[in-house]
Amino acid sequence: MVADDQLSRSFAALADPTRRAILERLAAGDAGVLELAKSTALTQPAITKHLKVLERAGLIGRSRDAQRRPARLQLDGLAPVDDWLRRARAEWSNRLDRLEVHLGSQPESATNEEVPDA
Repeated sequence: MVADDQLSRSFAALADPTRRAILERLAAGDAGVLELAKSTALTQPAITKHLKVLERAGLIGRSRDAQRRPARLQLDGLAPVDDWLRRARAEWSNRLDRLEVHLGSQPESATNEEVPDA
């Protein structure tokens, strides 16, 4: 099953360490392909492909400055990821709280019993 929604594109883009490194570099300021390629062993075409993935995911934007097309970080592109993580954190926090209540309601002898090795 291949999903093509914004959240899936964002997670797919963030899954690659090279793209995460590009985002970290862009956090320091706009950069063009040549500038990004200088700090890595990747070729300019490879950097361009990574930038296209990040752009489709909405994590960067690119403008035109004469022949240069600098990329810039778009933090609002991380909103779907942030929303998903907030919901997941709330759900797991709720589950752990319920588990704690459940374990707290167990008799002391039941929580201290050793489970034999399987």
